[in-house]
Amino acid sequence: MDLAYLRAHPEHLPTFLTHQRIRETPVAGGDICAASRLTLDDGHSVFAKTWPEAAAKPAPEGFFAAEAAGLRWLREAGTVAVPEVVVALPGLLALEWIEPGEPTPEVAERFGRELAGLHRAGASDFGAGWNGFIGALPADNTPDDGPWSGWFARARLVPYLRMSVDGGGLTGAEAGLVEQVVERIGEFGGDEPPARIHGDLWPGNALWGADDRVWLVDPAAHGGHRETDLAQLALFGGTPHLDRILSAYAEEWPLADGWRDRVPLHQLHLMLVHTALFGAAYRDAVARTARSALAGRGRATVDG
Repeated sequence: MDLAYLRAHPEHLPTFLTHQRIRETPVAGGDICAASRLTLDDGHSVFAKTWPEAAAKPAPEGFFAAEAAGLRWLREAGTVAVPEVVVALPGLLALEWIEPGEPTPEVAERFGRELAGLHRAGASDFGAGWNGFIGALPADNTPDDGPWSGWFARARLVPYLRMSVDGGGLTGAEAGLVEQVVERIGEFGGDEPPARIHGDLWPGNALWGADDRVWLVDPAAHGGHRETDLAQLALFGGTPHLDRILSAYAEEWPLADGWRDRVPLHQLHLMLVHTALFGAAYRDAVARTARSALAGRGRATVDG
């Protein structure tokens, strides 16, 4: 099987894998899926991810289809680098292989400009035209004409707050802080029309390639707020050369006044996803993020 054959007959890939007709090398693929590098007969490689056979539950319906739809939608913008979807089946996703490279300031600046271009491509509504996922959790992508603040509270904060409380990840104290953010969401300012965003852009989902570009992987793509992607890049230690990314972005498309004070607000979504998925280990992070969001609310409103 070569790449041309695979593109023409994607449905045959599981059979070739079952009969060990393709060289398969396990690679890091995140906390949810099993991932591997498949080396084809013509020397090309693809990145494949499957739902682990040992998982307690099967893959949610539409899980890989949602990721494929998001990748294709981001790639359509023709700005930031996004891998080609080679195979999208109910139980398997195979993508163009990206050879990893080193982070440099020059690559960071290019990424900042390209990310601004992606966001400028826009979206018709908040949400998307397909059922979404964030990690293994569902994400409500029901199209909504906004404003952004109300949509973000309803679709990106409240559902994961409820999951976190119901699963024991948050106590009443942390939940109360998040509820304050939700109740006062309209006071933060910064509402904008929907941008075309990655939606889960923590540093691990920005792959620095050997071709001197940053590639976007594992999206939860939807129409959202461009500040969300930028805020997520600062999580978990931050992506390399984040200051250069932000500077280049701002040169291409300046951010609204008060955006720095809204960073914790945008980060709160992923923090709640983590308490919903992984429990109390992220409880303190949710509390800190909610407090920081509330502390910045007044400054963001005054500046904005």
